[in-house]
Amino acid sequence: MKKSKYIYSIVLVATLLFSSIGCKKDFLDVNTPTDPTVVSIPTVLPSTQLAIAHTLGNNFQVFGCIWGQHWTQSPIASQYKTLEQYNPGAQDFDRPWRILYADALTDLRYIQKQAALEGLTQYVACAKILEAYAFQLLTDNFGDVPYSEAVQGDAGILTPHYDAQQTIYDGIIQTCQEGIDLADPSDAVHPGVDDLFFQGDMDLWKRFGNTLLLKMYLRLSERDAAKAQAGIAAIEAAGVGFLEAGESAMIQYTTAGGNTNPMFSEMLGYGGTQNQVASLTCMGYMQMNQDPRVDVFYSPANAAGLQVGIPQGAYTLPASTLVSKPGSYTGAFYLGDDASKVAPVRFISDYESYFLQAEAAARGWTTGDAEALYYQGIEASFEATGLSDSAATYEARDSVVFPAGGAMNDKVRKIIIEKWISMCGTQGDEAWIEWRRTNYPDFFTQSVNSLFGINVWPYRCLYPASELTRNSNFPGQELIEHKVWWDAN
Repeated sequence: MKKSKYIYSIVLVATLLFSSIGCKKDFLDVNTPTDPTVVSIPTVLPSTQLAIAHTLGNNFQVFGCIWGQHWTQSPIASQYKTLEQYNPGAQDFDRPWRILYADALTDLRYIQKQAALEGLTQYVACAKILEAYAFQLLTDNFGDVPYSEAVQGDAGILTPHYDAQQTIYDGIIQTCQEGIDLADPSDAVHPGVDDLFFQGDMDLWKRFGNTLLLKMYLRLSERDAAKAQAGIAAIEAAGVGFLEAGESAMIQYTTAGGNTNPMFSEMLGYGGTQNQVASLTCMGYMQMNQDPRVDVFYSPANAAGLQVGIPQGAYTLPASTLVSKPGSYTGAFYLGDDASKVAPVRFISDYESYFLQAEAAARGWTTGDAEALYYQGIEASFEATGLSDSAATYEARDSVVFPAGGAMNDKVRKIIIEKWISMCGTQGDEAWIEWRRTNYPDFFTQSVNSLFGINVWPYRCLYPASELTRNSNFPGQELIEHKVWWDAN
């Protein structure tokens, strides 16, 4: 059964988990031997979701929104100047790498092993789907990464070899499919409040996994179209379906200390400087199309409500710019001035799901109606921003109307641009990745402070400094302008 929005309180999860521990009368008996290697699976699952969300909603959000031209460096700050120069340091990527490997993936492997021993099959299903998600996040941003030998410290592998991205994609597609196949809505033993996405609704987990699988296959569109088409045809034939309106896989945060949105917590929650401002690339396109979401994605630059974006990387300009709202929406998702505290981190949004389906249909790889799915994606985005009443007017604009009788490339271009807009400030990494895959939007402007030549762009993250110094099997640093394997445009 299709459900509306899932908004869960992390505080509630913590309360329930620790309350259940507190009910054990011998919990405080420090003289009782315990086995620290066995941890309750319902305690570990939310920690993996939060670890991925922290990276996705903080570090990768910043990289993606700047290189995906939703944001640019503020003239009154300096934190991200190196990103706009296309010259970051390897140390800038240490943290997301560590969190994904040492925290998220280590715990996900533990869940799969221990849950299988305890007969908790639905936890294994969730962990496999999340493992595929985390490894895709790593390989899409870094290219070749440790995979087959990763997270095997207990087997003595402390310096893992790197696998080719093509090999990794084969592996994560298989792992994701295994998770989908294991997910069983009829299994009475499944996650509950410890699942921060769907509270154990395994129908939604199956659709989440299937939507992730669709995204994986589409990522291969420019590298191996035949494989992508065959894979997408197979998942459509399986009849699992995809995430629909109101079914975003996301974590909703709270206003309580320690449980706020990860970007707010680190950059804004303690009086920090707003380092990102609106990029003219995105704002200018939205203003040209009279897109009402511009007032949701960005805050006015002055008391008169003037909206001003600046050219990408032009941080030497005067500071009369429009400050963006990192990770924030307004409307039903938020509570007054606490909006950015509780902004969700979206793993896969409902509008992303529709745009993925629309592209697959536009390419002729599914039997879906590309035009209808395209408009459903727009409407889901407008619903998320609290502007559902304005969707029809926007869709009727000549610049937005779907080119139903046009060429396939014209349809894909329109779909990707609308997806890029809908992800403004909320799924920046995914928007940047999709630009790298498709070259859409095709109106990006090079940073005016780029240290490189004309038409040299950031196409990947650098390998972290920790790999250079600690992994004897590290294959060597890549250049930021080197494309990853699937980026064949």
